[in-house]
Amino acid sequence: MPVPLAPYPTPPAPPALAPSYTPTPANGSTSGQSQLVCSGCRNLLIYPVGASSVCCAVCNAVTAVPPPGTENAQLVCAGCHTLLMYIRGATSVQCSCCHTVNLALEANQVAHVNCGNCRMVLMYQYGARCVKCAVCSFITSVGG
Repeated sequence: MPVPLAPYPTPPAPPALAPSYTPTPANGSTSGQSQLVCSGCRNLLIYPVGASSVCCAVCNAVTAVPPPGTENAQLVCAGCHTLLMYIRGATSVQCSCCHTVNLALEANQVAHVNCGNCRMVLMYQYGARCVKCAVCSFITSVGG
């Protein structure tokens, strides 16, 4: 004959909690943290604002923090498809994984055209005479 199971007892009410405490960073900043990509293993590192360099806990590489007010941009490496972060305004970015040198184009240095075959929107550098579609491999001529 099965034995009936008693329900779990109701847990007691928790004691009054102390107010939560968030320590202020050592540099006195209350704005918190920022992030950058590790120069060694490419992991995203979070660091307190005001730090001059960050040591990665995974690979122990020390990555210099860009000066305040520096804007970062991102691109995907043409060689290995790794997301690269770089300082906006750079003309080229070398991938630390596969060493491919990638052309870093600003928004005003590129144009758009629809593929002549599949109508996919294509992006190309100003001055190019044609652009090859990555979807259907059709080569679309760009007006001079």
